[in-house]
Amino acid sequence: MTAANLPDDSARVAQEHRTSGPTVLRMVVGAQLRRFREAAGISTEAAGYEIRGSHSKISRMELGRVGFKERDIADLLTLYGVTDPGVREPLLELAVHAGEPGWWHRFGDVVPGWFEPYLGLEQGALVVRVYEVLDVPELLQTPEYARSLLAVRYPEARPDEIDRRVELRMLRRRHVFERSEPLRLWVVLDEAALCRTVGGPATMRAQIEYLIAMAALPNVTVQILPFASGGHPAESGPVTLLRFAEPELPDVVYLEQLTGALYPDRPAEIACYRDVLNRVGLQAEPPARTRGLLQAALARLP
Repeated sequence: MTAANLPDDSARVAQEHRTSGPTVLRMVVGAQLRRFREAAGISTEAAGYEIRGSHSKISRMELGRVGFKERDIADLLTLYGVTDPGVREPLLELAVHAGEPGWWHRFGDVVPGWFEPYLGLEQGALVVRVYEVLDVPELLQTPEYARSLLAVRYPEARPDEIDRRVELRMLRRRHVFERSEPLRLWVVLDEAALCRTVGGPATMRAQIEYLIAMAALPNVTVQILPFASGGHPAESGPVTLLRFAEPELPDVVYLEQLTGALYPDRPAEIACYRDVLNRVGLQAEPPARTRGLLQAALARLP
């Protein structure tokens, strides 16, 4: 089957993703382009030549790692034999929306370039799974807890800069939990994060109480990985995996470091991290015990 007669749902895809963040829009457009290219039997090298680029540029476009020029999209669709305006126009429109800044753009002064793609992924994700070692995950932090952590991480930052970082963190939570279909968050939290008194006893008490409240929500699952469980497969550090509603989009693994982030994208790597999260979830205490474990952590605070 050629791209010219490949059944397409570009109009439906465009309609369903108009409100998605730009990062996810780029991924959706890229997945559609890859679908057309493969149906037409055209190599990435030939596609790159058509738009005066390289095969690696085509790969980055199809993965949603770079922005799009409307001319490039139009030229590629023509090369792939996609000439029907009812197919081309919705995809071109989606590519234009993918170039628009996300709501977090106004925080550009405090958002590192390497972190911005993650914000777009989080905005469009259906499910986020997290294993966290030392801190409560950012989407479950109180403002005071977040401010204490950020002040330590950015010791040279002015108070107003810390305030903006806290505001961004709180807005992230609002955007994913208050949308029409709230994010489903599944967290495995190492016991170490409950033993580290961040910001003092009062701040930590409020944080644990907030964790108890959030863990009671139907779209939030929190498990505790106790010290008594011994070694586990995620000992190398925190792991975040994002899943999207679109079946054509692969899961994304996010590994944050001090000055950057990694996005392992080979299918075998993604499968490995998914397996690690599954095994850590099995090793952690079941969700039914989370409230009791958090209340015990409260009782240990001075």
